[in-house]
Amino acid sequence: QVQLVESGGGLVQAGGSLRLSCAVSGRTFSAYAMGWFRQAPGKEREFVAAISYSGRYTDYADSVKGRFTISRDNAKSTAYLQMDSLKPEDTAVYYCAQPRIPVTMTTKYDYWGQGTQVTVSS
Repeated sequence: QVQLVESGGGLVQAGGSLRLSCAVSGRTFSAYAMGWFRQAPGKEREFVAAISYSGRYTDYADSVKGRFTISRDNAKSTAYLQMDSLKPEDTAVYYCAQPRIPVTMTTKYDYWGQGTQVTVSS
């Protein structure tokens, strides 16, 4: 079965950095796009970033553009989210996700990780 496991969350001061990882098993990782999402307390889950199966194409939410970088290592079946210049409003549970079908990029994700908490103190 498909499993996505996030890691790398934690507590960081404003202006600091964190790198999240998402390890995928149970499928051919390199055939599928990857996405990162987040959900803050009392808010709906929101899109953060996405990357195509090859890594050639990326997309970012306006709120993180220029501060976050999504990447992937297909040989390790792992995706990453490098988060720099963190702000208190970035505090949320961060989730990685993959679509069920092998498309270049998508807005529809079917498999989700359990999430990792990121807390940014002011």
